[in-house]
Amino acid sequence: MRVRRLRKEAAHLEITAFINLIVVLVPFLLSTAVFTRLAVIDLTLPAQSSEKIEKLSGANLQLEVVVRQEALEVSDRIGGLIERIPATATGPDVRALHALIEQIKTKFPDKLDATVLAEPNTPYDTLVQVMDAIRAGHMAQGATVVRSELFPNISIGDAPLRAPKPAP
Repeated sequence: MRVRRLRKEAAHLEITAFINLIVVLVPFLLSTAVFTRLAVIDLTLPAQSSEKIEKLSGANLQLEVVVRQEALEVSDRIGGLIERIPATATGPDVRALHALIEQIKTKFPDKLDATVLAEPNTPYDTLVQVMDAIRAGHMAQGATVVRSELFPNISIGDAPLRAPKPAP
């Protein structure tokens, strides 16, 4: 007896529906995509301090600004506190900070690094205002006043905890 075999033809892929989907989906996704420009401030975290503190000359400055709720504390990491600027009723006194930073820059013109240490509950706006006051300012060059960089390389970190006040 003869065996009949069915001839099978190759199946064709029906991709028309898929192409229609892509034709509709690609313009929709492109039209709903959000293209934004982000402003980013490049910051670095301060290096861990070593146990051995080397003696530094007056030419070595490690500027540190501690942002506290009641004041701004400007200090040299090795030399200690330079000045404590009390806060005003509206917040930190960034104008006084800026004036002090300009005076420090005239004494140390080659230094570019500064560290801003903030308490955990410091508002973001306050932190940005302090960083702006440290980063750039106006310096006199001859008879003209030009915009210049003060301490543009800013590192940020957490403010050290204050020692608890002894009970009376």
